[in-house]
Amino acid sequence: MNFLLKYLEPFKNRMLVGFSIKVSGTVAELFLPYIMTHILDNVIGTLLVEKVVFWGIVMIICAGLACAGNIIANRMAAKTSKDFSKKMRKDLFEKTLYLSESDTDRFTIPSLESRITTDTYNVHNFVSMMQRMGVRAPILLIGGLAISFFMDPSLALIMLATLPFIFITVYSISRNGVPLYAKVQEKVDSMVRVVREDTQGIRVIKALSKNDYENRRYDEVNFALSKEERKAGTIMGSVNPIMTVLMNLGITAVVAVSAFTVQKGISTPATVIAFVQYFTLISMAMMVISRIFVMYTKCAASAKRIAEVLETPDRFFVTEDSSKPDNENFISFENVSFSYLGKKNNIDNLSVSVPKGGALGIIGATGSGKSTFAKLLMRSYEANSGKIKINGRDITSYTREELTSMFGVALQNDFLYADTIGENISFGRNLSEEQIRRAAKIAQAEDFIEELPEKYGHVIAPKGTNLSGGQRQRLLIARAVAAKPDIIILDDSSSALDYKTDAALRKALDSELSGSTVITVAQRVSSVKNCGEILVLDNGKVIGRGTHEELLENCPEYKEISDSQMGGAFVD
Repeated sequence: MNFLLKYLEPFKNRMLVGFSIKVSGTVAELFLPYIMTHILDNVIGTLLVEKVVFWGIVMIICAGLACAGNIIANRMAAKTSKDFSKKMRKDLFEKTLYLSESDTDRFTIPSLESRITTDTYNVHNFVSMMQRMGVRAPILLIGGLAISFFMDPSLALIMLATLPFIFITVYSISRNGVPLYAKVQEKVDSMVRVVREDTQGIRVIKALSKNDYENRRYDEVNFALSKEERKAGTIMGSVNPIMTVLMNLGITAVVAVSAFTVQKGISTPATVIAFVQYFTLISMAMMVISRIFVMYTKCAASAKRIAEVLETPDRFFVTEDSSKPDNENFISFENVSFSYLGKKNNIDNLSVSVPKGGALGIIGATGSGKSTFAKLLMRSYEANSGKIKINGRDITSYTREELTSMFGVALQNDFLYADTIGENISFGRNLSEEQIRRAAKIAQAEDFIEELPEKYGHVIAPKGTNLSGGQRQRLLIARAVAAKPDIIILDDSSSALDYKTDAALRKALDSELSGSTVITVAQRVSSVKNCGEILVLDNGKVIGRGTHEELLENCPEYKEISDSQMGGAFVD
C-alpha cells in the first residue's frame, strides 16, 4: 500500500482542503442533536418565541453547513480520486508496454488486463471512500461518544461497552479479506483469459461449431469466479449483520436504562432523544467503518497486484561498447544459446553473420527456433550465452530507442487497429503520404487499396476483420518497410500470399530497399530461396546453411521441404 502514498503525494494539498471542509461539516452535524436537547430542555419552557426561532435558525445553519460541507468535500474527493486513478492507470499501462517478454509471460496478458481494469477500479473506490467517509465516520464515532459522555456518562458507558465487541468482529473477519480477494482476482484473470481467447478465435469457433464447448469452458471459469466471490462475500458480508445486532442490543440497553433514569429524575426525555440520535450516528459510523475495512481488503489485494507490475525492474540494461562499425558482419550471432524455461535450449550454439543490405532466410519446422532468432535479435529476450552484434556493437550497448528505431517488423499474426489504412501503415510515426504510398507499393498492397472507395482513408475494423488474410499481411509488411528501417524482419508474414504476389514482393524489396538487411523467417521455400544465405533449423540447431542451390544438394531436410512444396517448382 505504500506505493499508493506516492501517487497521492501530488494531491495532498487538495486532500487537506477537502478534509478540512469535511471535518467542519461533520462537526456541524454532530451539534444538531445537542441543540435539539437544549431547545427541549431549556428554550421551549420559557415560552419565548424569539428564542425558539433563534435556536431553530442555529439548527438550520448547522444543517446547511453539514450539507454544503459534505457536498463540496465529496466533489473534491471525486476529482482527486479520478486524477489519482488516471495517473496510476497510465503508469501501469505504460509499464506493461516496457515489460520484458519474460516478465509479460510471467504475468500473462489476461492478468495484466485485469490489473489495469478491475484492480485499478478497486483501488479507485477505496481512495474515494476514504476521502468521503474515512474522515466523517471517525469524527461521528469519537465526537458522538465525547458529547454523549458530556451529557450523561452512565448512558455513554453502555454505548461504549458495545464497541470492543464490534472492533473484535471487524478485525477478526477483515484480516481474512486480502487473501480472499486475491483469489477472486486470480479467478478474474482466468475468466479474462477465456473471454480474450474466444473473442480472438470467434470465427474458428463458429466454423467448427464449438459454440457449446466454449460455453461450457466459460461456465467453468465463471462458476469458479462466482464460487470465490460468494465465499469472500459471505465471510466479509457477515460484518454488517453482526454489527447491526450489536448496535441494536446497545440501543435497547440505552432505552431500558434511560427509562429508569428518567423515572428517577436523573435524566430527561430530551436527553434520551439525543442519545438515540447519537447512537444512530455512531451506529452509522461503525457501519461505514466496517465497509471501509471490507473495501480495504479489496484494495490491498489489488494494490499488491498493481505494485508487482509497477515495481518490476527494467530488464533493459545498456553496456559500453566502442567497437567500430562492421558492414561485412552487420548482424552477427556468436555462439548464441537461449532457453525459455531454462531446461532445453530453444537456440543452441548458433553462429551466423549477415552483411549490410544482405538477406538471411530461416526455415524449419514449427518449434525449430525460427521466431526465437528474431526475438533475440530485437532483444525481446536476453540470450543465455554468446553475443549478438549489430554493426559491430553488442546489442546490449544500444539504448531502447536506438535499437527499436533500426527495425521494421511484420509478424504473421500481428495486429491492425480500428483506423484508416493510411494510419495503420504510418502507425503514429507521422509518415508522409508519399512514404505511405511507396510502402504500400513495395508490399503489393497498392492495387487492392486503390480499388476501395476511400482508398487510404478506408477504415479497418478491429483486428482487420473486414480484410482478407492476404490483404492484412500486405498492410503489415507495408507498415514494416514504410520508414526504410536498417533491418526488416518478416516472420512468416507472407504465408497468406499466393506465390506470384510473394515473388513480386521479394523483387520489390530487393530493388526498393537494397540498403536494408532483410531477415525472412518462413516455412515456405519460395519465401527464402533468393536470400544470400539460408539457415535450416531443427530444435534450435543449424542442420543446413547455404544458398538455395547448395542446400538442395547437401541438405536432405531442405530438399524434402522443397520437393513437398510444388515439387520444387517456383514462380519467378
